[in-house]
Amino acid sequence: MTELRRLGFDAVSGKHAYALPRPDGLLEGMADAHTWESAAVLVRLVGVVLEGGEATDAELAAFVPSLYEMLDECVKVATRES
Repeated sequence: MTELRRLGFDAVSGKHAYALPRPDGLLEGMADAHTWESAAVLVRLVGVVLEGGEATDAELAAFVPSLYEMLDECVKVATRES
């Protein structure tokens, strides 16, 4: 990947921290870890909403862009690692 990758949040500013990591470098590993951690949080969040069973179709549809973006990031990381 030769694109900006999210590393997490800057604790001081509260803004996203990004980097253009070198292949197999430290920053790439940090970005990969952030991708997997973010995916795990999103899965838990969507799971809680689904288990509640009271979300409307519109509320569920609101998750689709985030789920697509996260799935895309995870596939890029997974295919690069294999």
